[in-house]
Amino acid sequence: MVSIKEVARHADVAISTVSKVLNGYPNVSEETKKKVQDAIRELNYIPNSIASALSSKQFGRVAMILDPKRQTQAIDQIFMQYLLGALDKAREMNLEAITVFTSMLAGMSAEEITRYFLSQSVTGVIIYGLSKEDKVLRRLIDERKFACVVIDAPMTNDRTTCVGVDHEQAQYDVAKKTILVDNCRQVLYIAGKKDGYVTEQRLNGIRRLEKEMNLSVLVRLGEFSELAARNITLKYAKNKDVVVCASDLMAIGAMNALIDMDIFRPVCGFDGITLMGYVGKQMNTVKQDFYGISSTAVEEVRRLMDGASGRQVIMPHSVVKLYYKDIIR
Repeated sequence: MVSIKEVARHADVAISTVSKVLNGYPNVSEETKKKVQDAIRELNYIPNSIASALSSKQFGRVAMILDPKRQTQAIDQIFMQYLLGALDKAREMNLEAITVFTSMLAGMSAEEITRYFLSQSVTGVIIYGLSKEDKVLRRLIDERKFACVVIDAPMTNDRTTCVGVDHEQAQYDVAKKTILVDNCRQVLYIAGKKDGYVTEQRLNGIRRLEKEMNLSVLVRLGEFSELAARNITLKYAKNKDVVVCASDLMAIGAMNALIDMDIFRPVCGFDGITLMGYVGKQMNTVKQDFYGISSTAVEEVRRLMDGASGRQVIMPHSVVKLYYKDIIR
């Protein structure tokens, strides 16, 4: 097995310099860092902490990569349920879970992230909220050096599992239930982010319903923002029969805009966050078990660590209305 001393000799640097690169110290020049990383790659060096874990089969450390949304406190519930689900399951399975925010990885290459995780004895990774534009994390997945689980992104390989609800079917279900009640024909659909996997999947659901029911659907991007959805509703909803939103937060923005306009239009959301029950007007929504999704992700990363192949895991969803009396404690 290659030693850190051999890496230092190959890169023509001191052993302490190799250690600094492995541990992400900032006071190393880019030129030196590249020499060390090239030597690590060429010699296929594995830090002792990882080598020990591999030889003893004690794959025990999982990194949870999350991107907490700072625009609003309204969706903290999803973030916290993800955390609790993963941490509780990790404790049950004798795994150590560490939290890594995307801001901590900003500007790092896939190789640098790999070296950082190896230096932290990480052997499994769970990625929440992966976008199509996140090429670095996608490369990390493609390189298959870690057991990976992605939440709500349709990516699988022999080392990667994806976990989430069927977003296309769920969007279809909640929209159809809302539209049928009032026999709506003109639909305003407020989608999420342009580069989002779930945005694409949910849009496929509304397009399928559009074709099946011969609807007229106007699509606008709301960026999962309450304010953006409010403004879109103020501009377009007067001439529409129903407002279908790709998130509860946007549904809340849409409903409040309708109230200010003093008109009624049925509105539905997606996610099942508790805040929906406090809006005053009852709206259909897709309820997801974020705790269960995250818990299942930990089970899957453990399974991958034990040598199983990646797969797609579809979690259940339901169409519900959240009533105030059902959510108060």
